[in-house]
Amino acid sequence: MNRPTVTSTLRRRLLAASALAATGMGTTAFAQTNTPIRLIVGFPPGGGTDAIARALADKLKDLLGVPVLVENKAGAGGQIAAQALKNAAPDGNTLFLSHDHSVSIIPLTIKNPGFAPATDFLPVAGFATFANVLAVSGATPAKSLPEYVAWVKSRGGKDTIGVPAPGSIPEFLVGLIGAKYGLDLQAAPYRGSAPMVADMVGNQISAGIASTADFMEQQKAGKLRIVAAIGDQRQALLPDVPTFAELGFANLEDLPYYGIFAPAGTPAAVTSRFGQALQKALAMPDVNERLVGLGLSVGYQAQAQFAATVRKYDQTWARIIKASGFQPQ
Repeated sequence: MNRPTVTSTLRRRLLAASALAATGMGTTAFAQTNTPIRLIVGFPPGGGTDAIARALADKLKDLLGVPVLVENKAGAGGQIAAQALKNAAPDGNTLFLSHDHSVSIIPLTIKNPGFAPATDFLPVAGFATFANVLAVSGATPAKSLPEYVAWVKSRGGKDTIGVPAPGSIPEFLVGLIGAKYGLDLQAAPYRGSAPMVADMVGNQISAGIASTADFMEQQKAGKLRIVAAIGDQRQALLPDVPTFAELGFANLEDLPYYGIFAPAGTPAAVTSRFGQALQKALAMPDVNERLVGLGLSVGYQAQAQFAATVRKYDQTWARIIKASGFQPQ
């Protein structure tokens, strides 16, 4: 009697199932339904956050056994994307990759953002931090923050510092620097860091505050000089640049974060499995190298730890923003 044959289609399915089992992800709701995961990003294609999302999505699709599709919902500093997450079904098929501005700062600076992270979002996992830094242009002779302060004072004590967006941490840093040194510093909000950096290189503006990644290319080219950075220790990429804490600023040790959020009510089993897959992806050398190259300090935080990080960050910046006198718009 002839033995039954295994069709090529069935053979492929069996091989795929074996591969999923090897990753430990084969029993997830994702693999069972084969429904694509929407990974929402609040910024346009081609930007830093989009690049981070696509680097991770490429690995997560293999680890989870389902497509992971990056969906750009750009606008209002991530506010539109955050609203989309709130309105998504809590089934694990929609997640939000975001940094601190969209989740922590917008609710502190906008009266009615259309979402409340504490009740509408579920932190899934954190995966990186980065630093906001102060850089000066070639229009100034300064090679340090004290030298920049002295230069501004020699010009009447007034200057304008570029920031990537209004109501952002860089804007509040401008106020803190001005208050500490008795300077009249005004923040000049741009629509993103790229045009701001271009104006600094063209000596249209003497200083700017943004992330390390935004300035690194021009820093290496000698066209800008980074003189201070947020954080409790110096960055590996900038060992000679002091932290604001070293320079006498309080409450600037907490670094901005990157993480994944789900709609509130998403099952714990689903978010846990996604977190495990994310941790595996971050351990891959090519992913780690890519993220470090984008200016991130990579470090996985499981759900409870990441939720605590977000709460602490929220509390720190709520105090700073309130003390600045800023009124939510």
